[in-house]
Amino acid sequence: MKSIQIELPDKLAVEVNALVEEGWFANETEIVHLALAEFVRRYRFALMEQFHRDDIAWALKQKKATAK
Repeated sequence: MKSIQIELPDKLAVEVNALVEEGWFANETEIVHLALAEFVRRYRFALMEQFHRDDIAWALKQKKATAK
């Protein structure tokens, strides 16, 4: 398992601590795991599509540059 260290804005840290203290999550790590998993699930397709568009745009630009 990979370990990372993050810094949160104070307001977000307060929210995270409140969720843990209220019993919604066992600890801060659980919240971060869930948040990252949800982000990846929700945005994976859009991110991959944007990466492909960027690659295609780069390739077209390269083709135009070599055609001159």
